Amino acid sequence: MLPFSDPEAVSRYAENPPKLVPGFLALQRMALQLIEERAPDEARVLVLGAGGGLELKVFAEAHPAWRFGGVDPSAEMLKLAERTLGPHLSRVDLHEGYIHDAPQGPFDAAACLLTLHFVQPEDRVRTLTDLWMRLKPGAPLVVAHHSVPRADAERTLWLSRYAAFAAASGIPRENAEAAALAIGRELPMLSPEEDEASLRAAGFIDVSLFYAALTFRGWVAYKP
Repeated sequence: MLPFSDPEAVSRYAENPPKLVPGFLALQRMALQLIEERAPDEARVLVLGAGGGLELKVFAEAHPAWRFGGVDPSAEMLKLAERTLGPHLSRVDLHEGYIHDAPQGPFDAAACLLTLHFVQPEDRVRTLTDLWMRLKPGAPLVVAHHSVPRADAERTLWLSRYAAFAAASGIPRENAEAAALAIGRELPMLSPEEDEASLRAAGFIDVSLFYAALTFRGWVAYKP
């Protein structure tokens, strides 16, 4: 089953990120700020992993003249995005699928939040390259996702800290610990060094870390 294809999981989606992702609301605002630095007044912005619509709503509320393309493999999550966006939906074109199903653009900026950790390592550079191809020269890409060291001991330690944060945020401890184990076992996470190398291999330059929160890292990078 695809992540978030379960209607019950989708129904809980909006309430969970602030409990699981340290500084989640600030992460969205930082992503917006980094896009604003380069985007024109009437920008076109591509969001990969748009299901749920949370960052799309933040971006759309801040900039009434921006238009958006959003792509996500989960039909249920795209339905949630439609509900989340409400009156802003008229400025958003949603597409079910993966990055190769997204419009060609070119876009003035792109964001991919809490998504790339689902992409297999062998597909990571190809996914980022497909994003690169859809951007205008000089456009920023903002990404953030799980990114932890490769060494087993370090990975286990950081995932235990992730579980502790979730438990302190109100997630039942047994659920938090089970989630951390599942993430470590099932998600194809890269190390921070590998993530940065993947961005550069896809053609992005000026790769800069802007967000670090327990198991999560976020970067901004640019198309030359």
